[in-house]
Amino acid sequence: MADHSLRIAMAQLNVWVGDIAGNTRQIIEAAHTARDRDRADIVVVPELALIGYPPDDLLLRRGLPDAIAAALDELQAGITGITAVVGYPEYAGEAIYNAARVIRDGQAIAHYRKQCLPNYGVFDERRHYRPGDAPCVFEQAGHAIGVTICEDIWETGPAAQARAAGAEMLVNLNASPFHADKQPERERLLAGRATDNDVAICYVNCVGGQDELVFDGQSFAVARDGTVAARAPAFEAGVFTVEMTGTRSSGDIAERPAPEALVYDALVRATRDYVDRNGFPGALIGLSGGIDSALALAIAVDALGGDRVWAVSLPSRYTADISNTDAADQAERMGVRYDEMPIEDGFSSLLNTLAPLFGDRAPDTAEENLQSRIRGALLMSLSNKFGHVVLATGNKSEMAVGYATLYGDMCGGFAPLKDVYKTWVYRLSNFRNTRGAVIPERVITRPPSAELRDDQADTDTLPEYDVLDPIIEAWVEEGASIDDIVARGFVEADVRQAAGLIRRNEYKRRQAAPGPKITHRAFGRDRRYPITAVYGDL
Repeated sequence: MADHSLRIAMAQLNVWVGDIAGNTRQIIEAAHTARDRDRADIVVVPELALIGYPPDDLLLRRGLPDAIAAALDELQAGITGITAVVGYPEYAGEAIYNAARVIRDGQAIAHYRKQCLPNYGVFDERRHYRPGDAPCVFEQAGHAIGVTICEDIWETGPAAQARAAGAEMLVNLNASPFHADKQPERERLLAGRATDNDVAICYVNCVGGQDELVFDGQSFAVARDGTVAARAPAFEAGVFTVEMTGTRSSGDIAERPAPEALVYDALVRATRDYVDRNGFPGALIGLSGGIDSALALAIAVDALGGDRVWAVSLPSRYTADISNTDAADQAERMGVRYDEMPIEDGFSSLLNTLAPLFGDRAPDTAEENLQSRIRGALLMSLSNKFGHVVLATGNKSEMAVGYATLYGDMCGGFAPLKDVYKTWVYRLSNFRNTRGAVIPERVITRPPSAELRDDQADTDTLPEYDVLDPIIEAWVEEGASIDDIVARGFVEADVRQAAGLIRRNEYKRRQAAPGPKITHRAFGRDRRYPITAVYGDL
């Protein structure tokens, strides 16, 4: 086992799904930076970096194999003077593999096929890939380097297999989506793999938003004793290096941000990449003077800049004066365009139109939701005319229990708070104000209300959010039964109400805009429940 140092560059890239040409350029540029600036021996890029992750059914496009082959040729011609480990989809006859190629001076000197294909949560890899079954170990300056890909390191077999084949170090290519508290879990896991197999491990992850997923980077390396030797920053693309030998490893160790900072920055990154990569000139938000739209506005401005964000107030007869004041105040603080469009004329006109059919029935959610749908129609009209994407402002608590209006406040192309519980909306709002007080304090301290009727409060129909959110988390993220949740000390009536609302509102969630996953289990591709089903107390 060689004891002289080996310099490994972790290329923490923000690749774009399907942009093979652009991703190829990024990989070559990262390799040149690692070679020229950092004097690295090896550069490692993320899982499937050539196509982006997850490519889903793009893998089935008939022209993709030739495009991937041409890109690999370009990489081999463009990367010299350094060894590169590159993730890509490998086409072999009728099979597709999630693979890595080791490139050195114009040649492919080794390749690896991912063995453990995750098929849970957001992952659906068995739909497209076949598993590999063999280790990959290559030599660099007297060191034996093993290659694994993402899920391989979460299982025991591939690392042990590579060690048995002579590897003294492992490089692990990842496209590992973010959720709160995931980085400590990764580091604990790799510490165990390192000590179990007596190997140092370099873990390289991507950054960026991709539809419902956001990738946090935080690439890192652990020494043979399991200690963290290097860690790259969260949500920051770049090339970061670590010195590794057979016995020790060292590099810069970025701090792990506080949970609120990580989640907030995840939402900002996801929003920026969604808006920019889908070609929208900016974002449009219905700013109500409530806390959800206030936080969504802060995220949008931090993602895009104030000059690309447009806030519109849409007050009704039930909107409190302080709501209008606070909305205007925040818009001014954040330097965004702000317009007020009262909906009273449209609301009155539609009530008159509906009156012959509504008859003498008492006002109820029909009239309440009509206001929300007028607002949605107006925002979408502005979007059509000016091109800005509407950001829906509903949070996870509302999405869970259906406390959001279909074709109303659910209108939009992206929902930054879709996976953010209401209690976290408050935490994130308070956190954002530590970076600059942009959300008026009264917005944070007022009791939440949809303001769709006189003196309305969320607690008229729902438990307090500090009760509701843990129930939703247990039911949705843990799969706990009603009896399990009641045994934790919650009132059975509250648990049954929440569970029933979650079940009944699946049809709404199927029609919701995408939003970034930041919890262990998000609505959308992470949780696929039938709309029409009976599952009672399960």
